Amino acid sequence: MPEDEFIVVLCTVPDDDCAEVLGRALVESRLAACVNALPGVRSFYRWQGELQTADEVQLLIKTRRSHFDGLQQWMAEHHPYEVPELVAHPVAKVSDLYAQWLREQTE
Repeated sequence: MPEDEFIVVLCTVPDDDCAEVLGRALVESRLAACVNALPGVRSFYRWQGELQTADEVQLLIKTRRSHFDGLQQWMAEHHPYEVPELVAHPVAKVSDLYAQWLREQTE
């Protein structure tokens, strides 16, 4: 298995409903094998020159590195934020069975 084959992409969304819609669509389209939605995230950031605070849901998107460009394009069309967070982290190690499953789900 190439070490950089899989990534976990972080993406925040405004609420549970949005997390449900985006998460399901990403898996259905095979852009992701799995999406976890973690509620209760409080974000602090600067937007348009002002310090902002928002309660959000954190998505953990498990996919292949080769799918990132398609994921980025899809999010640009479907994510409600003007600038969606898309931060990809390489996966250093993954179990053989999970890797096989992840490959199958993203073909």
